[in-house]
Amino acid sequence: MAQKKGNLSINSENMFPIIKKWLYSDHDIFYREVISNACDAITKLRKLDSMGEAQTPEGYKPRVDIILNPENKTVKIVDNGLGMTAEEVEEYINQVAFSGASDFLEKYKDKDANDQIIGHFGLGFYSTFMVSDRVDIDTLSYKEGAEPVHWTCDGGSEFEMDKGEKDSIGTTVTLHISEDCLQFCNEYKAREVIEKYCAFMPYEIYLSKENETGTETIKESEKREDDVVIEEVIQEKKEGEEDKDDKKKEPEEKKFKIRRRPQLLNDTHPLWAKTPSECTEEEYKEFYRKVFRDFKEPLFWIHLNMDYPFNLKGILYFPKINIEFESVEGTIKLFNNQVFIADNIKEVIPEYLMLLKGVIDCPDLPLNVSRSALQNDGFVTKISDYISKKVAEKLAGLCKTDKENYDKYWDDISPFIKYGCLKDDKFCDKMTNYILFKDLDGKYITLPDALEINVGKGGDEEETEGEAEQATDENGEKVEAEVLGPDGKPAADADKAAEDGSASSEGDDADKEEEKAPDRTIYYVTDEQQQSQYINMFRAQKMQAFILTHNIDMPFIQQLETRNEGVHFQRIDAQLSDELKGKTSKKAAEEMEEEEKKLEKKLRKALKNDKLAVKLQKLKDKKISAMLTVSEESRRMADMMKMYAMNGMPMMDGFGAEGQTLILNANHPLVKYVIEHDGGSNVKLICEQLYDLARIQNAPLPAEAMTEFVARSNEIMMLLAK
Repeated sequence: MAQKKGNLSINSENMFPIIKKWLYSDHDIFYREVISNACDAITKLRKLDSMGEAQTPEGYKPRVDIILNPENKTVKIVDNGLGMTAEEVEEYINQVAFSGASDFLEKYKDKDANDQIIGHFGLGFYSTFMVSDRVDIDTLSYKEGAEPVHWTCDGGSEFEMDKGEKDSIGTTVTLHISEDCLQFCNEYKAREVIEKYCAFMPYEIYLSKENETGTETIKESEKREDDVVIEEVIQEKKEGEEDKDDKKKEPEEKKFKIRRRPQLLNDTHPLWAKTPSECTEEEYKEFYRKVFRDFKEPLFWIHLNMDYPFNLKGILYFPKINIEFESVEGTIKLFNNQVFIADNIKEVIPEYLMLLKGVIDCPDLPLNVSRSALQNDGFVTKISDYISKKVAEKLAGLCKTDKENYDKYWDDISPFIKYGCLKDDKFCDKMTNYILFKDLDGKYITLPDALEINVGKGGDEEETEGEAEQATDENGEKVEAEVLGPDGKPAADADKAAEDGSASSEGDDADKEEEKAPDRTIYYVTDEQQQSQYINMFRAQKMQAFILTHNIDMPFIQQLETRNEGVHFQRIDAQLSDELKGKTSKKAAEEMEEEEKKLEKKLRKALKNDKLAVKLQKLKDKKISAMLTVSEESRRMADMMKMYAMNGMPMMDGFGAEGQTLILNANHPLVKYVIEHDGGSNVKLICEQLYDLARIQNAPLPAEAMTEFVARSNEIMMLLAK
């Protein structure tokens, strides 16, 4: 077969039904497309007028009118833009996907212009056929000597075009609405759709009903030239009023009954288009209430205003929400040249910022044909990164310059920030030093300060007189307690080694070089009520912990540990810190070690638990008999397994018991009683009660264990009552 080249042919009879049905996902979008075209027609006329190539009438006011006629089932979209000649109708309407806007921009691309053209693809007009059985166009060009044109099409591939009767410059598009779309002739539906898509278009948009019969009353001072006056409203005198009293009063302003005016549906100068210095706090709040129908005041906002390397403006609000009862999903409205595109387009808005509410207008966005989604473009990623960067800079600046208010906002904004840190490494890097932690006193501390807050606390406090045991020699004489060095050997041996020169200065220097950064531990609380005993112990030693109660806190602190070397988070009941222990001599420590082994056997036997780990320690707080610690790693693993169990995965019996240690206070009388007595029912009773008391301070008891605990407590009280 011989090689052949040619052009693909498109059958319009087959293509047009596809355009009608599949061009747009939402049929109501035709309002946006036709009104956008009308605004473009006005923009073009204004541009030509500014260049001296056209002349607008004196007192010209650009506007778009939407006129409904439910009886005739029509919708008219009327503009006073530049209109079209017959040749332009042939070129822009009869050629599918030939964009008059793009053609205009190409023709005048070298001319300076601040006005933005909305259209790009040349397909918006055809969206009208999704809801119409027939579409008519009546247009008159601004060009001198131009004749009006009438164009009509019933949705097929054929059209009719003839001389029209329009006598004013501009274009009227008349839609003869099909039976299944008659809701778009309804005044309330039309207002809803237009306010959704066109609330901030650059020219005034008015909605009215054809042959309007409704009326409204106005004062004479409010009367406009275009008002149709029906009658003057006569003010009737109130009964009992005297003429002399009337003379003392100022004459009342005249009132007129007029035909109901068209309703203005849009704000042509949205707040985001202004510079931040031009906007007041009340304007920001009013804009928020109007756009998002939320009458709770936002916490604060970020005004984005950028001209280079791309054009982007917008306002992002941090709303005040009740996370327990409300959805945390926000709404970011995306606009292109003040034309609404969609809510929460994930390509532009970083995922974590979708928790916020706001508007973003970016004329440079590469939209697809229907304007409802974005083309895959690296430029979009740059916009997303810019938005993330600006939010981080605003938050960091707020923390540095207005810490008092930043503290007030923190509880509400922390989920946004923590979620952002989890989803965006760059955002996390910028925010690390401005993350706050609320301490036990309700004060908010930054991460760097939180790492240093417990340094030097607790460990330097002396015990009260008689609390520490003094070591004795073989004859029972008191001796000074032996001080152990950091390696566990007597400090005296270390001193002697130093004197003998066994540790050279060169060796010390080498050790210093090899030293790693010290482990920096941040203690935290997940339940102030459940962990109150541990909190009281910390407070007694003037130590501090931080409250982390939100679901996002656990993955968040794990990320901080991963990204910040040496940072370690530990729940206050994870282990017994040295600051909470009493001083113990070497000999006493050895004796306690022996007692600990015996005590562990007693507890395991009494509790019938061969795996129970028991430690005997002298606590500074003598009132505490027992406490249970669960290592941080084991508890986190147990929490993770519980989460998987909630998602349908089987939970292993007894999982989470690993890492648990029962700590008994050697200074407490009950513990001493157990140590000194080998058997008897009381010992078993005390062992069980000590264990459950420790457990209940760590986590809620299971149902069966709680039943046994209550019964045992009653039994103990009965013994006391005898």
